[in-house]
This record gives sequence, structure tokens and C-alpha cells, in this order.
Amino acid sequence: MMNSKYKQLEQRVQRNCHVSDARYASNYTLCIYLLKMREYYRWEKNLAYRQTLTTDEVGRWLTQRESLWDEIEQEDYARLDLDNAHYDPFDAQAINAKLLPHGLVYSGGIGQKNKPHFFLAQLEREEKHNGYQILVSGKEYARDLTSPPAMSQGKTIFIRRESFQRMLWEKTEEWRWNKPENAMARAMRCYDFDNELEASLQAMTDNELESAILHEIGEIKAGEQLQGWSKMMLDISFTQAEIMARAVRDHLADALSTLPALIERNQQASLHFYFGNLTSMRKHIFPALQSAYQHWQSTNDIAPLKKAVNDSEKHWLNIATQMLYLHNQHQEKCSSHIEALVNINHL
Repeated sequence: MMNSKYKQLEQRVQRNCHVSDARYASNYTLCIYLLKMREYYRWEKNLAYRQTLTTDEVGRWLTQRESLWDEIEQEDYARLDLDNAHYDPFDAQAINAKLLPHGLVYSGGIGQKNKPHFFLAQLEREEKHNGYQILVSGKEYARDLTSPPAMSQGKTIFIRRESFQRMLWEKTEEWRWNKPENAMARAMRCYDFDNELEASLQAMTDNELESAILHEIGEIKAGEQLQGWSKMMLDISFTQAEIMARAVRDHLADALSTLPALIERNQQASLHFYFGNLTSMRKHIFPALQSAYQHWQSTNDIAPLKKAVNDSEKHWLNIATQMLYLHNQHQEKCSSHIEALVNINHL
């Protein structure tokens, strides 16, 4: 339960979440929007994963929520008040200095498509790792429509267990519809979802939380070498170049941190899950990685996969650096140049 002392803070954060959703929810396709709203409804009503949702109840809630969004879309994001002091909602570092000692964690930052994300949650644990602060949250008291399971701000990494578990539930349920024989099937077989659903979901969450931490550390390491990246991403928003740039940086981050660690630790369930969730663009620009994974599955020889990852670090850093050069040269008109660069530099 939320301490009554922080109830007003919870309400302010949730209001900011609503304002953000009012401004950005229309960015999603109708299908994605409806899926996200169903799961948002499940979270807000605190319903179990397997509880059936009726069209009527979700529809009434959705109508009310969209009406609220219409009313508040032009509102400013509200400041947050703590101990008689006022804080900008994006000043997560100062806010957390007040909240962490009391078992709470907050984040206010900018995500994909420049959408602000806010959340307030129970602090599950805090770790230090090579100069990084890792904040793992549990129960969430306030959140917006999109709840990224992992984010980084500076050298602080936010890992959201509740959002992560919901994301995993959605992915495993999606796989169960058709049960294709793919990397996700191999990941699922590392657990006993048929007989021990809750325990399996918990075990998968624990494993993938660690993978998320590794990826976020890789993101930070990549960012340290890519000065000016945020400005470039703003200038190429809503283009094919943006999708390519995110894929290139993700591959770099995983070459720097995620995959070497998973391979070294022989974390097979997480490796299968990783390949089961690669985006189409990431597969497209790095076919050698897919080939090495398939080789591992056919022969149980992981050496080619390890080599592909090691070889890729220099390649993706070079491509990302060239992207920044093209942005410096062409500014807002750099998108077509970036697309051409990536298209001729698949690995």
C-alpha cells in the first residue's frame, strides 16, 4: 500500500502520465493502441493476467479515458511537491534523492518518438555496478499507457519488474496462439508454463531482468562514444532512418554488454528469448547474427555466435559514428543519407 504521505505525489504523477498519453497516444496504429489500452485497463483495475476482459467494460473505460484526455491535452506537466519543496517532473535525480530512502522510486524522462514517460513505484532493490546506479522497481503506483520495462538516464538504469512481467506475459500469450517452432518456443521450453505458470513467469522475469540490465549498461557505454546522438534522433524522428539508427545502436549496445555476458554465462533461456524478440530491422541489417544462432541450434557449437558478436562491435560503432557525421553535414536533411549508409553496410 502507498503511504498516505505520498498519495498526493502519486496523483500528480498519474496526472502527468495522463497528459503525456493525451498528447501521444494517437501515434500508435489502431490495433496496437487497442492492445495497449486493454493491458492498461488490466493494470489500472489490478486484474489477474488470466482474467477475461469483456468488450463492454473495457469499451466504457476507454471512452471515459479518451474524454479525460480531450480535457487535459493542453495542460502543462505538473510540478511535484516533496517536503515543502517543488520539483520539475523531469528532475528524477533530485526527486529520487528524497524518495529512495523511503522505498519508492520515480522516473520522468523522454522515450521513443519523444514521448515523456513517468512512473512511481515501490523500490525493490538498488545496486551499484561499475559506476552505474541500477534501480529495480516492483509494484507500480502510477504509470502511462506505454511502460518501458527498462530505461536509462545518465548513469542511472531503471528496471521495472511489474512492467517487465506484463510484457513477458503478453509475449508468451501471443506465442501460445499459434505455437510456432521458433526461438521463442525454445525459450518457453526452458520453463514449465503448462504446469507451473506463475513460477515459470517469475523465473523468466528474473532472467530477463538481468538481460535488460546488461542491455542498458551497453546503451550507456554506447552513448558515451556517440556524442550528439539525441539531437540526431530528434531530427530523423518518424523516418526509416530513425528505425535504422535505433537498430544500429541496439546492436552496438548488445555487442558491448548483453550478448558477451549471456554467452559467457551460458544463459540459454535468455539467448533464445533474445533472438525471439529481435525486431525485423535488426534481423535485416545483421543477417550474420541470425546465421550464427541457427548454426548454434543445429550443431550446439556456440563459437560462431561468439565470433559474430565480437566482430560486430567495431562495425556498428563505425556505422553509428558515420551516422553522426552525416547528421553534422546535412542536419534535418540527413535521413536519406543515413538510410543509404545502412543499406550498404549490412553485416
